[in-house]
Amino acid sequence: MKRRSFLQSLAAAPLASVLRPKPLEAALPKAKITRVRIYRPPNLNQLFNQSNMLVTVETDIGITGIGEGGAKDTLEQCAGTLIGKDPFRIEAIWQEMFIAWFYPPGREKTHALGAMDLALWDIKGKALKLPVHQILGGAVRNFCECYATGGVRPPGARRGGPPAPGQAQRAPGGPRPSLAEHAKATLEAGYRVYRMGAGDVPVGAVFNTRERVRQIADDCRTVREAIGKNGDWMIDFHQRFDFGDALRCCKLIEEYEPYLVEDPVRDEQALMDIPKLRQMTSVPLAHGEEWGHRWEFNKLVENHDIDFIRATIPNVGGLTEMVKIQALCETHAVGIVPHFTGPVATAALVNCLSTYPGHVLFEYNYGNRPIDYLPECLDFKDGKVYPNERPGLGVTADLSRLTMIGEVTEPGRRNVYVRPDGSLNHW
Repeated sequence: MKRRSFLQSLAAAPLASVLRPKPLEAALPKAKITRVRIYRPPNLNQLFNQSNMLVTVETDIGITGIGEGGAKDTLEQCAGTLIGKDPFRIEAIWQEMFIAWFYPPGREKTHALGAMDLALWDIKGKALKLPVHQILGGAVRNFCECYATGGVRPPGARRGGPPAPGQAQRAPGGPRPSLAEHAKATLEAGYRVYRMGAGDVPVGAVFNTRERVRQIADDCRTVREAIGKNGDWMIDFHQRFDFGDALRCCKLIEEYEPYLVEDPVRDEQALMDIPKLRQMTSVPLAHGEEWGHRWEFNKLVENHDIDFIRATIPNVGGLTEMVKIQALCETHAVGIVPHFTGPVATAALVNCLSTYPGHVLFEYNYGNRPIDYLPECLDFKDGKVYPNERPGLGVTADLSRLTMIGEVTEPGRRNVYVRPDGSLNHW
């Protein structure tokens, strides 16, 4: 070797060692999933697709992931797919869970699949000592703006939202705040948008859609006047209207410029009615709080028939599926306004949607209230929820405050084929 070449090689050696990490430092550890446990929280939400059931996925390297969602039966079935698997092969596990029981999962089982998926991402983040948003490419925003489902009570006001038109004010505790007072207090608290219901009446009362349309128009005018021309407000039609009344209502409130109109028609008719509605009104449309995976709604996004999706996790199948939905929405300039969910899944949403470059707005109902079994979970202040630098999902659970109701330690059914290229296929 010539003297010059030898000296150049010596000079380059330190730089090469910096640029090329040692294999052991770059690799994830070898690991297997050994056990899945299911816990009922003290405030269990009995609605399957809004379940806050907590799951833990344990590994033989001492790292445990936390997930949320599902019901005992659906969680136990999904958990069988995890036992013995490498927890870091998240996509492979997701694909097998999706097809392993022959029938494609409905929305309730997809919710359980999503709970397992959240726990796997939590494990990977903890193993890498990184928050999940860093694994997904890093945050593109410092915080996610929020709205509160019921708004914010003005100081001194009694609990509950504004009374339905025609509903009597009830003592004790003084009158409920009016729509105008609710709207102003919500924006003053730092929330981006005031959300209102659509002509609400007391539970069990008759809801006359024809008559309610005019009342809704009056309510929307009241809110716009209260928050001024630069304030933002939205309205949830709550699937209460057939197409004709939904169209009437949208047309009547166009001049008050809502941020969005949510669930304008029944979900069963959404794929047919929303494209027609999009052509006949200028109000921004949002839909999908009941959706599961992306195949249920991809055409509405691809055709620009909605302005915002309400899809959320774990409903869509967890972070693995939500990342794909984000790519679909980014391609078609559709915003994401996820439906409210349990606190662990909300923490996962913050990690996920803080990386989404499009419009994001959170439905957030926890405020600054502590969650007794989650000493570390959400970082919220003044109407905004913030990503943090804690590893994984950034959640710590006090399992002593929960009731264990299920445990899976054995593999479940694996009725899948493998194609020559390694991908999975139905048997």
